[in-house]
Amino acid sequence: MTTAPTPVPTTPAATDLGGGAGASSTATTATPTPTPHRRRGPRPRGGSWLATVPLFLFFAIGFGLPAVAIVIGAFTTSSDADGGGGQFTLDNVTASVQGAYWTAMVSSLKLSALTALLSTVIGLPIAQAVVTSRHTWLRQAVLTASGVLANFGGLPLAFAFVATLGNAGEITKLLHLTDHGWSLYTFTGLTIVYLYFLIPLMVLTITPALDGLRVQWREAAHNNRATTVQYWRHVALPILLPSLLGGFVLLFGSAFAAYATAAAMVGATVPLVSRSIADALSGNVLVGQGNLALALSLNMIVVAVLVMAVYLPLQRRSARWLS
Repeated sequence: MTTAPTPVPTTPAATDLGGGAGASSTATTATPTPTPHRRRGPRPRGGSWLATVPLFLFFAIGFGLPAVAIVIGAFTTSSDADGGGGQFTLDNVTASVQGAYWTAMVSSLKLSALTALLSTVIGLPIAQAVVTSRHTWLRQAVLTASGVLANFGGLPLAFAFVATLGNAGEITKLLHLTDHGWSLYTFTGLTIVYLYFLIPLMVLTITPALDGLRVQWREAAHNNRATTVQYWRHVALPILLPSLLGGFVLLFGSAFAAYATAAAMVGATVPLVSRSIADALSGNVLVGQGNLALALSLNMIVVAVLVMAVYLPLQRRSARWLS
């Protein structure tokens, strides 16, 4: 007489999950389905914003405090005034937009607008020639030279032009330019000097935008029998327009804030607001009008703010197309 073997219950620990020999045929265990884990990016640490504290501190000390001091001084009397300093007044701001000071402001705006426009028109084809060139060394050489020339200004630039195109300059004597009415110390001469560093700056500014023009756009235009002029008129220039306007505004601000080159070369021959500020600070015009220079500086800050208010939206719109 034989007896049937008694089935032995299995436990999850003793169960062969691989289904091999020794697995129980009377009891099975359900294998849990693993839940997929989502990959999460690294969370920013709570103290990461501390890295920006030095930047904001520098901005507050280097720009914030002087701006506050200029605003306060523009609406108060100077310390060497007859009635004493620190008294609220609108005379400084009123005088800064009248007479010779307003003439200097208008002259600075005209010079900045003219040089920025010429630099934009001249710099665009130069940058396009560099971008489309097959020679890598030419692109590197032009961009390197542009970076150097865009930061070359002040007394060295004024001396270089005086030595070459001044009344006794080498080129002036060689070509007898004075016989034709040429003079470096005029509005025209100052415009040529400003173009020396503004055109390279425009090349550096517009080159990334030209790199963003896709080859497919040109090929599509040519496939539709568009000429090169039509491509630039209807495709390239509309896309580059925000970048061109942004570059123009940037050049305008650079020319408007320039001081050392004009002061060393033309002096008071060409009235400029930066030169007027220097005269007011040194007391060359009127005694007790030190805060008038702060009012003139406030006018320049207002112009700079308007320039940046135009430049930043144009830069964002251009980046949307060319990114």
